[in-house]
Amino acid sequence: MFQQSELIQEMGNLRKFAFRLTSNASEADDLLQSTLLRALEKKDLFQDGTSLFKWTAKIMFNLFASQYRRRTKFGTKYDPESFIERESVAADQEIKLEFTKVRSAMESLSDDHRDILIMVCIKGMQYQEVADLLAIPVGTVRSRLSRAREQLQSLMGIVPEDGVTSFTPPALQLNLDNARAA
Repeated sequence: MFQQSELIQEMGNLRKFAFRLTSNASEADDLLQSTLLRALEKKDLFQDGTSLFKWTAKIMFNLFASQYRRRTKFGTKYDPESFIERESVAADQEIKLEFTKVRSAMESLSDDHRDILIMVCIKGMQYQEVADLLAIPVGTVRSRLSRAREQLQSLMGIVPEDGVTSFTPPALQLNLDNARAA
């Protein structure tokens, strides 16, 4: 049998060996802990006069091999993560149709109105940023944006409720939400 102090002395070398096996610090620590636990459980099987490091390294390698086999056999076969990552979800038909409709309406706008809508509604730029970029007053940005929204609504056949013109088409809003999330 060995003393726990002897096992503690071997921990540095065992940690290095675990890292060489796993190539990951956290997995190496987990493997080291499992090895030390197994060595303490089976300490009555240790033969005096043999190398404690070799004995514990053999335990570590066997644990690593068992975990590897288990991971390759069951991990990829039944783990939904790899399947989910390969799958993609296409946009709903309604969203595709609406996006096509918005794109067509946007192409019908004048360049000034389209640029203002893209900068403010899609890119989320502030009025002052747009004004500085285009070298125009902020009031001009606001009026062009208002006219662009009204024109877009009319091209899409949308009547604003109560005369409110702060409309962003859902497809543009979806695009804006995706841009902010990224």
